[in-house]
Amino acid sequence: MTGRQGPSSPRPRPTRTATLFAACTAAAVGASLLAGCGVLPGGSREPVTVMTWAPEGTKATNMPGMPAMAKTYARWVNAKGGLAGHELKVITCNERNTTFGAAACARQAVRAGAIAVVGSYSQHGRAFMAPLEVAGIPYIGGYGASDEEFVSPFSYPVNGGQATLLAGNGRQLARDCTRVALVRPDTIAGDDLPALLGSGLAEGGGHPATDIRAAEDASDYTAAARKSLKSARSASLAGTGTGTGKGCVTAVLGDRTETFFDSFRRVESETGGKVAVASVLGSVAQPLLDRTGGRNGPFEGAYVTGWYPVASDPRWDPMRKVIREHAFADNRIDPAEPGVQTAWIAYTVLKETVEAIGGGDEADISAADVFRTLNQGDGVLTGGLTPRLSWRFEDMLSSRDFPRIVNRDVTFQVVRQGRLVQLKRDFVDVGETLVRAPSAG
Repeated sequence: MTGRQGPSSPRPRPTRTATLFAACTAAAVGASLLAGCGVLPGGSREPVTVMTWAPEGTKATNMPGMPAMAKTYARWVNAKGGLAGHELKVITCNERNTTFGAAACARQAVRAGAIAVVGSYSQHGRAFMAPLEVAGIPYIGGYGASDEEFVSPFSYPVNGGQATLLAGNGRQLARDCTRVALVRPDTIAGDDLPALLGSGLAEGGGHPATDIRAAEDASDYTAAARKSLKSARSASLAGTGTGTGKGCVTAVLGDRTETFFDSFRRVESETGGKVAVASVLGSVAQPLLDRTGGRNGPFEGAYVTGWYPVASDPRWDPMRKVIREHAFADNRIDPAEPGVQTAWIAYTVLKETVEAIGGGDEADISAADVFRTLNQGDGVLTGGLTPRLSWRFEDMLSSRDFPRIVNRDVTFQVVRQGRLVQLKRDFVDVGETLVRAPSAG
C-alpha cells in the first residue's frame, strides 16, 4: 500500500454483532451462506465445538461420508439459529485406520476444547477412548466398530455395533440355512464375531458357523472363497432329517466384502451351482449394490442384517432434505450409506442434549454438561430410526462385554431386484441373544 495518510481518530472496535453481520453479508455475496451466519438468538453465547473423525483414503474400511455429513449438519443447524443459540463448530480428523491416527484425533479433540466427539468411526477404541476419558469428553454415536464403545462410561452408542448385527444375522440365517460359513477379518475385533453369530444361530436351532479368517485388506480372497464354498456345499449335499440341507456363506469384511464376493462368485461359477450369501450393514449397503450391477450383481438374493430402516424408508426424509439443501453436491455423502446415517442420528442426539442443557445468554456448554445430561436424561427420540435412546443405569444390557448397548434392535433385509428390501417394518430385538452369547473374555 502506498501514499500518505493524514492523522485520524482511533477507530471504535466493531461489536460482535457488527462483525457477524459483515461476515454474513460477505458470504451472501459468494456462492453460499457460511455455517455460523444467520441470526443466532442470544448472540453473546459462546460457540460449541465438537469433533468427527473417520478413516479416509486407506486400504481397509473408509468412511468419508461421516465427517462430510457432520459439516453439512453444522451448516443446516447454524442456518436455523444454532444449538440452543450456540453456533456449532465441527472439526474433522482422518483417523487413517491406525492406532496412532485414532489417538492423534482424540488428542486433537482435547486440544480444541471439544464438548463431544460425535458420529465417528474407528476400530481402535483402546487408542482413542483413554484420552477422551481423561479429558471427560463424551463419545456420542460411534459407528460401533470397537468393543470399548460398549463399555466406557463416556461412550453413548446409537446402534448395537457389530455385536447386534452378527447376533441378528445368525437369527436371520437360522430360519433358512442348515450350515453357515462365516468369513471375517483376522483381527482382534474379528475374533468376537463367530460367537456372536453362533448365539443367533443357536437361538434359531442352527449349528455353529464354520469360522474362516481372512486379511481385512487383501486384494484377492480366492482361498477364503474356496473354503467357504466347500463348507456351504457340504451342508447342501448332506442335508438333515428336519432341515433343507441349505448351506449359506456370510462375509463381514467391511470395504473388502465386495472384493471377497468377486472372488467367491468366480470360484462358484467355475465349479457350478449357486450358494446363498449374506452379510451385514456396513459390509453391504445400497451404494455397493448400485455400484456392482444391481439386480445383475453378485448380491442379488443376499440376506442382510441392518441397524436401521432401509434407505428408502420415509423416516429418512428429514436427513435427505438437509443433504439436498446444505451438502452443496458433496459426493462423499450418500444418504443410503450407514456411516452417513449413523452420523445423522448421533448429531440428532447432540442437538437434543444441548437444547436440554439450555442456559442463559452468557452460558457456556461444557463436556461435563453433556456428560451429565446424557446420564440423567430420560432419552432422545430419533424420529423412529431407533428406539428411544437412553443411557441411564437401568437402560444398560446385562452383559459384561456390551453393557452400553442400549439399542438392541436390528432389521432383517434381503436384496431383491438390486434393492435392499426390509422383510418387515418392525425391528427385531436381539438383546437376549447378546446376553446368551459366550463372553469374549
